[in-house]
Amino acid sequence: MTIAPDSALPEALELEAGHAEVIRATLPLVGARIDDITQLFYRTLFTAHPELLRDRFNRGNQQQGAQQRALAASIATYATHLVDPALPHPRELLSRIGHKHASLGVTAAEYRIVHEHLFAAIVEVLGAETVTEEVAAAWDRVYWLMATTLIDLERSLYDTAGVEAGDVFRETRVVQRIDDPAGVAVFVVESADADRPLPEFVPGQYISVGADLPDGARQLRQYSLTNRSGDGRLAFAVRKVVAEAGTPAGEVSAWLHDTIGVGDELQITLPFGDLTIDPAATTPLVLISAGIGITPMAGILEYLAAAAPARPVQVLHADRSATTHPLRERVTDLVAGLHNAEAHAWYEKDGDGLMNLSGIEFPADADYYLCGGAGFLQSVRTQLTAAGISGNRVHFELFAPNDWLLDAAV
Repeated sequence: MTIAPDSALPEALELEAGHAEVIRATLPLVGARIDDITQLFYRTLFTAHPELLRDRFNRGNQQQGAQQRALAASIATYATHLVDPALPHPRELLSRIGHKHASLGVTAAEYRIVHEHLFAAIVEVLGAETVTEEVAAAWDRVYWLMATTLIDLERSLYDTAGVEAGDVFRETRVVQRIDDPAGVAVFVVESADADRPLPEFVPGQYISVGADLPDGARQLRQYSLTNRSGDGRLAFAVRKVVAEAGTPAGEVSAWLHDTIGVGDELQITLPFGDLTIDPAATTPLVLISAGIGITPMAGILEYLAAAAPARPVQVLHADRSATTHPLRERVTDLVAGLHNAEAHAWYEKDGDGLMNLSGIEFPADADYYLCGGAGFLQSVRTQLTAAGISGNRVHFELFAPNDWLLDAAV
């Protein structure tokens, strides 16, 4: 039961001309107040449905405001792309969101809950005199175009996985734990039900892990798979997130590091994700990562080592120092075992500083895969653009809910 990362997106849905005119006219006003709208939206949503904050939404992102900014960026960017013919249709931008939703078990009914509280917040923030019947109808249309595209995509992902909508959770048992010198813990799990083995997956995909925390909350976090498919086991690496100025400690990462070992049971989801390579392709690969963003690259390298060792690959990684470089020894061994591979590392504290790609010679027909924080990804994409790399060859994953901000900024 392999989940295809490239499941066809539904046919594009268009915004009617009359609605488009209203959106163009009101987009600046909505954009200027979108943060207020989304903050009120989440406040009223969680008041009415506290179980969503407890068991579904990332409480750390809510505390930092990251989820609110993600929703704001998605709505504003989607509307902007709908009404600007110079921009690509936003259905392509929804792929990452659809995969993440499928990994969380999101179903169509939840979009109506969001709609109810979101539009109540719009009216309250902007005022009924501003949100006329015409304005409300236009923005309602934007929302349902976006929601329908996501619902159809998620249905396709569930169908490809051979499961009913939302039925993505599986009970597993930890069969190995590897504590990496960089402070990352690698957990290897297999199905707790011998009659229901874990599915195969595509290199670069991820799973969600459910954590039953001491306060009764059930929080979900997504982790890239670091092993190769085929043996009925899934491996994922977790960096323990410590509290820093302005950011709380990671609830789930701490729970995994401190309490989970061999023999313990974990609930995970089926694999999803669209930062995936085409196993049938032979074109060169350039894998660019920072920090824990190396994890999907490790999974891709594991696949190449087993199935395509001659495929050309460059592995470029940035980190604070050599001692904080996750999975460094394993990645080094994998690169050494490939026929046409090279690796470069930039260490901010004890090396060459921030990643600088000016001295790297890239193959003309390579595909580029990026994973890291927002600032890192923006810097790398800017450098690749300056090097003449076509944007359609660059694929990226951000370990945060703000992918839309990157699309809007580049």
